[in-house]
Amino acid sequence: MVGSDELVIVVGGMIGLGKTSVATLLGEALNSKVFYESVDDNPLLPLLYTASEEESERMRYPFLLQLHFLDTRFKAIKRALTDKKNVLDRSIYEDWYFAKTLNELGRINDLEFHAYERLLDNMLEEIEGMPKKAPDLMVYLSASFETVLTRIGMRGREFEQDPSLVDYYHTLWSGYDDWVHHHYKASEVLVVNMDEIDVVNNEQDAEFVVTEVKKRLNKMGIIV
Repeated sequence: MVGSDELVIVVGGMIGLGKTSVATLLGEALNSKVFYESVDDNPLLPLLYTASEEESERMRYPFLLQLHFLDTRFKAIKRALTDKKNVLDRSIYEDWYFAKTLNELGRINDLEFHAYERLLDNMLEEIEGMPKKAPDLMVYLSASFETVLTRIGMRGREFEQDPSLVDYYHTLWSGYDDWVHHHYKASEVLVVNMDEIDVVNNEQDAEFVVTEVKKRLNKMGIIV
């Protein structure tokens, strides 16, 4: 049994569905620290979306971006598993799925992907040696592709709006549920359908998500 003061939750899901908002909400509700995804302070992220194919190929922006995310997520999960009672806005466990998708799209080559996997394996092996070895729960935000595109448009990050990115978003979306349900093994999973939930503009929706998370934790023997 895990004490509530040792709780670690990761929030995952497609781009634009509200991971940061849900992580913030859970952090406030559970009086937990939140480790946010490196986005606003990430110089490589806009380049993944806006660089020409030739520039991206020459500078290897997709590979460099995945290394940046892997580094920041490794630091975050180590601190979260050590500091106790934390919420993570995405985690190192999901990072592989993004790298795999970019490899399948040809934006990360096979040599880069294999090097990435070796580095990730070493990091996960180090995590396995920690006193707390894994998160307790993933809150997985799921939605239709139409909702994904709508939410990406609503949040208004200019570098995410190019119509040429729709194929990338669809490829990422199309395999996400399968990865969560058949490949993610680090913790239990609570699926939240974001087609019908808006935690930012609807207080009842926010309360619903918090209640569902607490119910799942209580079912797991974690009283919060």
